[in-house]
Amino acid sequence: MTRRCDIRASAALFVMAMLAGCSGASINPLDWVGAKSAGPKLAALPTISNPHPVRQLWATNVGGSDRYIFRPVVVGDSVMAASRAGTLVRIDSTSGQLRWRTAVGRPLSAGVGADASLVVVATEEGEVYAYDAQSGRPRWSARVSSEVLTPPEVGEDLVLVRSADNRVFAFSAEDGKRRWVYQRAAASLLVRTPSGIAIFDGTAYTGFAGGKLVALALGSGAVRWESTVSVPRGATELERVTDVVGQPAVSGREVCAVAYQGRVACFDARTGNQVWARENSSLNGVSVDARYAFLSDEKGAIHALDRATGRSVWKQDRLANRELSTPLPLAGEIAVADVQGFVHFVQRDTGTFVARQATDGSPIRSTPVRLGTGLLVQTQNGGLFAISSDAPRR
Repeated sequence: MTRRCDIRASAALFVMAMLAGCSGASINPLDWVGAKSAGPKLAALPTISNPHPVRQLWATNVGGSDRYIFRPVVVGDSVMAASRAGTLVRIDSTSGQLRWRTAVGRPLSAGVGADASLVVVATEEGEVYAYDAQSGRPRWSARVSSEVLTPPEVGEDLVLVRSADNRVFAFSAEDGKRRWVYQRAAASLLVRTPSGIAIFDGTAYTGFAGGKLVALALGSGAVRWESTVSVPRGATELERVTDVVGQPAVSGREVCAVAYQGRVACFDARTGNQVWARENSSLNGVSVDARYAFLSDEKGAIHALDRATGRSVWKQDRLANRELSTPLPLAGEIAVADVQGFVHFVQRDTGTFVARQATDGSPIRSTPVRLGTGLLVQTQNGGLFAISSDAPRR
């Protein structure tokens, strides 16, 4: 297993001496929070004039995530969620009532991936566990080559698992038998944050160190194309880190991705030809709707870019240093969560604040998940909050 060094941000940001002797070291943004005396001060919450009503539909607790990132998944009328301690639950998406709960029996490091029949979680030991979505009973288990930080992706009769050593494993959703493995050479220094997989129309899209975005054929794992989101630059190894982060955003004929210390870019989903690229840096990912691409940069600014050209439409920088999640596009607004457990709603076309909702005060690391006309968030303390904003729809 690749040895890693977790590096905490401080006034000096990073100390290069800490990298000496580390093979496959990692910059770990999961560790940056908690050092309250270090780093820039969080921006004060902006005042919102005449905020739109926000309603908490329901709330429950599944268990804390420690320093790992857990995201819930909505499948039909159910929410699947997991905790670091190994709790896995299915919840009614309308009422928040528990349908079933099971104990995996192992500490989890990623989860969940799910469809209507299967729920999958994974551990830092590379163990993968699949459960029946209807009953919560175990279905099968498998193993990958190293720690799993990214939620498994379930789709088209496969379970895809991304391990921290730059491998993608494909297992049969039916019985857990390995179908194929895709492998890249491990980088010497990595951003230790989930880098997701997106499944669309027979293809799996995922990003890697060195700013690379790869499209894999689901049937075989063969590379359909490889494109460059960002090229490493700088004089030092740290300056040259430019990993693709978050889950690629696939919509229609395009797939978009963003790299730390690099660029955000969109590509033709069939050929990998670049449509546009723009300088930016993020630690989580990019999202898209019919008109725009959205991202939160590493300094806490939200950006809306024209999806056709990459031109900047607006930038909202009044949440500086609040360690924002990937934005979630809704009908007339977008939602973004922060390190103090707030969910901020901004107007889709202008970036103006329209509403805000508090949760339990702990960080929200994962991207908010669409739930009907509202959204669902999971906090670091394990809170699941279903929220609806009554902002005017466009």
